[in-house]
Parts: sequence; C-alpha cells; structure tokens
Amino acid sequence: MTNRTDLPWPTVGESVANPDVMDRAWSPEAFHVLAKPTGAICNLGCSYCFFLDKEELYEGSRFHMSDNELDRYIKQLIDAHSSPTVTVAWQGGEPTLMGLDFYRRAIEVQNKYAEPGMRFENTLQTNGTLLTDEWCEFLKENDYLIGISIDGPQPLHDVNRVTKRGDGTFDKVMRGLRLLQKHEVEYNVLTTVNSVNGAFPLEVYRFLRDDVGTDWMQFIPVVERVDEEGHPAFLNGTSVSERSVAPEQFGQFLSTIFDEWVRNDVGQVYVQTFEATVRNWMGLPSSGMCVFNETCGLGVALEHNGDLYSCDHFVEPEYLIGNIADTPMGELVGSQRQYDFGMDKRDDLPQYCLDCDVRFACHGECPKNRFIETPDGEPGLNYLCAGFKDFFHHVSEPMDVMVKTIKAGQSGVPVMEYMAEQDREFATAMAEAGRNGPCPCGSGLKTKRCHGASQSEPDSAPDMPTAPGPPRPRVRDKRKP
Repeated sequence: MTNRTDLPWPTVGESVANPDVMDRAWSPEAFHVLAKPTGAICNLGCSYCFFLDKEELYEGSRFHMSDNELDRYIKQLIDAHSSPTVTVAWQGGEPTLMGLDFYRRAIEVQNKYAEPGMRFENTLQTNGTLLTDEWCEFLKENDYLIGISIDGPQPLHDVNRVTKRGDGTFDKVMRGLRLLQKHEVEYNVLTTVNSVNGAFPLEVYRFLRDDVGTDWMQFIPVVERVDEEGHPAFLNGTSVSERSVAPEQFGQFLSTIFDEWVRNDVGQVYVQTFEATVRNWMGLPSSGMCVFNETCGLGVALEHNGDLYSCDHFVEPEYLIGNIADTPMGELVGSQRQYDFGMDKRDDLPQYCLDCDVRFACHGECPKNRFIETPDGEPGLNYLCAGFKDFFHHVSEPMDVMVKTIKAGQSGVPVMEYMAEQDREFATAMAEAGRNGPCPCGSGLKTKRCHGASQSEPDSAPDMPTAPGPPRPRVRDKRKP
C-alpha cells in the first residue's frame, strides 16, 4: 500500500473534519457495506478469527448498534445509492447476538425510507449456532440470503471453530444449517481454509456437496499475520501463524477441488473462486470477488457505533474514513481517501506481478496479503502468490474451453465432456507407456515416479485431527498481568 503517514489519519472515535481529505473523488451508483451491529463480539472463540481481537479498538463499549444508529445507517445507505437494488449485509462478530427484534426493526426502517421501485437484498453471515425455527421463519419471510460458516466434516471443523471454552461447534452449526434447509431459507457456505483442512480438499468439498447438500461454496484462505513472538500483528506482521494455510497448500487445495468440479459438477455446484476465474478469463468488467478485481474501494465496513472503515480487512485506526453521524456515508465512500485506497490495489503492484502471465486472473489478490518480497527483493508481493499462480496455470486449459463455449452462446457444461475425453486419451497413453516408460504428461520422469506413483505407493495423506483445538484467547484475558 501507498505510504499514508503524511495524511491526517483520525484515531478511532475521532471524526474526519479536514475538507481536503473529504473531497469527493467518485460517485459510485452502488457499494457494499458489511455492517457489524455487535462489533467484534461473538459467542464462539474460533482460533483463527482475527476479528475477535478488534474488541480492543472499542474498550468499554457495549458493542450494540442503537436504534438511532440503525435508522441513520439504512437511510444513508438508501440515499447514497442510485441503483434500484440495495444490499443490506450484516456480519460480526456474530450478528444474531443482536436478537431477532433488531432485524425486524431493520426491515421496518427499510420500508420507511424505501424509494419507489427500490428492492432490498438482505444478507447475514452467521456461525449458525443460535438459529431457531422462529429465526428461520423470519429469514424466509423476508427473503434473506444466509452465509453459514462450516470448515468441513466434524474433525476438520472442530479443530478451529470452537466455543470460548474450547468445545467443538460442529453439531450446533449443522443443527442451524438443517433448520435453514427445513424452512427453505436461501443460504450458502463459507469455508475458511487453514493449515489443517487445507490438507483434505476432497474431503471438504465432497462433504459440503454431498452431506451438507449445498450448491454454493466459497473458500477463504486463513492468512494470520504475526510478529516475531507469534502474536497477532494484523497488517504489520511479516510472517504467519501455524494456523495459516501455506501458499502452495492453498493452490493445491483449489486445484484438487477444481479437478473434481470440472469433471462432475459444472452447472450444478457454484464455487465462487472458480466462477470468478471464469469471469476474469472472459475479460468481464468484474470477477464478482473483490480480491480478484483490478481495483477495490467499494466494499466498506461499518462498526456498531457508526465508524466506517475502508474495508472489512482494514479495520484499523489508520483506515477509519469517518463516522456516519458526522459525515454522510455517501460522502465517505466517495472521498478522495477511499478512492485512493481502491486505486492502490492496482497501482502498488511490484514489477514481478506486472510481468506475470496470469495477473489478469488475480490482479495481485487482496492488498492485506501483500507482505512478502518478490524473487528480486521488491516488497509488496502477495503471500499466496505461489499458490494462486499454480492454480491458474493448472486450470488454464479447461478455462479456455469454458470461455469458448460460453462465448458461442452455450453454458460451460460441455467442458465436462472435454475433460472426460482428455482423461480417456491420457489413460490410453499411460497404458502404452508402461511403468518404466516416460510419463505421458511430459514431466520427463518415469510413469511409476510420476502419474503412476499413486497406484504403487501408499497413501501419505495426514491423519484427521482427533480433538478440538484451543480457543482464541479473549481480549480481556490478554490484558491481565
């Protein structure tokens, strides 16, 4: 990111009053707000959840969005949109801790300020443990889209997603998920990929597809930056925790799932990363994922007290744009500061990225992960670069096939027939090569040392974890001497 030390950054709770800083630079017709009515407060203690530590930013707060703040937020969100569709997105912490009446009031406020022809898309990201029949009836009635967090089958889920006492949460999450399904609430699944479940890509994918029964998945890499002593360092750490997924591991995770998906599930299962990759391969204006877009700045985070931050991953004092009680949300999002934040994603890429043959597919991914050096020693390379590069190279051929069929007016489904034919041809070539012949893949290795190895060598996959891991230390506990 650009050095911003010369700008008059506010501290948390301090309004932005400098007129030069608040000069309008753009007027987007729509933007996305992740509103956090409970701030960082959650009923769980997931070990990798960086946002739990954000409680430190508001020491002594009740972490409860007031009715006045709710009214102000919805009204300003509507006023700032020139598009007919407005997304109202709730996240946390755990947003269901606000109670159902809060969200009933939110719907009332939407109806109060709605303009003619305006449509609302209500979304809520939850761990699912507090859902009830009453909750699900409300969500269904008001057409909510629910994101529910599941990290895979029980051993993989419970190793990190635990209560504050360290108990596994899998059974409670699955109970909440089944309630959503019972009431036919639209939902999708968010899976964080860490160093543990990252070693089990097919187990995770097949569980979500076959046991959970979802047809919409998103995989979010855990990249937890730490200092020299291993303590969370947010945007300042130069190394990562042991919970973090390794770059090559994440690339292999995506590639392995893609191989399953592209042969069996195209058109049936939506995997956000794969769909975004197709869109970038086609050269569309947006990938549908902010991390894979050339620029950003249209996804902000609203805290419980009205503080607005440049991004959900940049909830730090230096990225506080202002408070919506002092400056209307539309002006904050349209400010020169926020515009520069979004353009920095494109303008701060190192030369190594600018020269990369798959830059069009990732655009350097999220700036929060750009903390390692390039092979030439230039700063600003994405920690996950090696993994994404492996993945994009791996999927290049089927992506070309899908783009060709889509541009011809078809769906991407014919790629499954193409892959089946490729597999048949490769199997024939393998049989002809024999174990001691050169592998048909062109690696230069003997078949038995390459693609034939899995048929002759024992499975070396790691064992599944056998018990939940420790919860993340509470902020108040860390303050104790």
